[in-house]
Amino acid sequence: MRQGKRIAVVIPALNEREAIPKVLSDIPDWVDAVIVADNGSSDGTGEVAKAHGAMVVLEPERGYGAACLAGIAACGQSDIIVFLDGDYSDHPEELGSLVDPIVSGNQELVIGSRATGGAEKGALTIQQRFGNWLACKLMNGLWHTCYTDLGPFRAIDARALKRLAMRDRSYGWTVEMQIKAALLGLKATEVPVSYRPRIGVSKISGTLKGTVLAGTKILSLIGRYALWPRWRKQVAGK
Repeated sequence: MRQGKRIAVVIPALNEREAIPKVLSDIPDWVDAVIVADNGSSDGTGEVAKAHGAMVVLEPERGYGAACLAGIAACGQSDIIVFLDGDYSDHPEELGSLVDPIVSGNQELVIGSRATGGAEKGALTIQQRFGNWLACKLMNGLWHTCYTDLGPFRAIDARALKRLAMRDRSYGWTVEMQIKAALLGLKATEVPVSYRPRIGVSKISGTLKGTVLAGTKILSLIGRYALWPRWRKQVAGK
């Protein structure tokens, strides 16, 4: 626990056998639950994660959002949920800087920004940097936010997460969360985080197909919430 708050970490993972032990070993011992959402791995990622003390849930439907939703369902009565990638590109030891603003009651959503933090050379591809810049620029212009990144390393108050009613099951998970947080007026901020080259090959930015699909999904989500009132009404529960 962290100052009386129950903390759960959700790690969506697909074929991260080599990286997952490092990720799990660096998670602070005050975390109450660590859930690895195995998204159909064929390399024994789930078995390795179990051997290193994580709870493993299986989500055979491929998709980052699908894995995150499966992990959330296993969090139980946690007060704060942290999302962390399973490829060891994030620094789990920095988890406190994301959680503490929520523990104190000052924030409801904290996004780890690689843009303002210390991303190592080669950790972010050119297409990732451009895509993050474009998506954040559009959101900031449309909803008067101050986003600099769509970073996957993030923490959110569990009650606030429930209000967001997350739906996206693929590449649009992070941007959906940030748009809905803005529309609902959540107390949100960014903190700088470190970022290193991942272990293995990215399933999204590491392939042309993944890059195109992710970019298309992200831009389409922004367009939908900006241009069609029914999408905004869904967020407000109307």
